[in-house]
Amino acid sequence: MHRIGVDIIEISRIDGALGRFGDRFLQRIYTGPEIALCKDRPNRLAARFAAKEAVMKALGTGVSGVSWREIEVLSNPSGEPQIQLYGKARIIADSLGLDEFAVSLSHSKEYAVASVIGTSA
Repeated sequence: MHRIGVDIIEISRIDGALGRFGDRFLQRIYTGPEIALCKDRPNRLAARFAAKEAVMKALGTGVSGVSWREIEVLSNPSGEPQIQLYGKARIIADSLGLDEFAVSLSHSKEYAVASVIGTSA
């Protein structure tokens, strides 16, 4: 089984939210390790935001079904992005039989995009 999600976002939206809400925005959307990895890089934050939305689409929940912080997007030592799920997001993935998520992140000057494929063994 495969489930796919894709999302694109304007980097300026994330930069604007950082300017208006600062740490409150960061704490609402991102986990501590994500903040440590990307705090001063709006393009990286935007790519991870898009990845979280893409995971929500793959899970079939939309943005109201799981918490932003239940989806974590970090990088392995070689820089490859990795998805980790917690709480309700993990429960939904398990109920769908999804045990692995592949993610691809990219950004240009104006946009960040993410695609996610959830797979079962």
